[in-house]
Amino acid sequence: MTTYSAQDELWMHVALEEAVKATAVGEIPIGAVIVRDGEILGKAHNYRELWQDPTAHAEIVAIRATASALGSWRLTDTTLYVTVEPCAMCIGAIILARVPRLVFGTRDPKAGACGSVFDLSGESQLNHQVLVAGGVLEGECQALLQHFFRQLRADAIQTNDPSA
Repeated sequence: MTTYSAQDELWMHVALEEAVKATAVGEIPIGAVIVRDGEILGKAHNYRELWQDPTAHAEIVAIRATASALGSWRLTDTTLYVTVEPCAMCIGAIILARVPRLVFGTRDPKAGACGSVFDLSGESQLNHQVLVAGGVLEGECQALLQHFFRQLRADAIQTNDPSA
């Protein structure tokens, strides 16, 4: 894990804004933004429920938007900011897109693939490694998730949903 700066906190606030947008449409509140030289190249939030697409995680959607904007799948010299530690699929996409640096907010103890469950970001057998800084605005990122899931459970109990 590398350290982070005040600039990283600024961009994490943008990712948090995306996460709030996800909540407004019933998605798990995860937001991502990709930046190069102080410019936002792409940003997104989760779309799994809206698109009924298991790959529509915030990171993947932001990577696609950025690649389209740049006209290249190589996202060199960028930093990806995401509110929650990426899963194996997302860190795989980050590695394949050649993103050199990842900054995340809160850890994911159930699916995190940048140190929580396992660490693919620095796997030496892969052709690309990613510098990772975690814990940026961790409290805010974690609180947004916790509030979302508390509300989801409360709504499920109120409607007598047995899956709650």
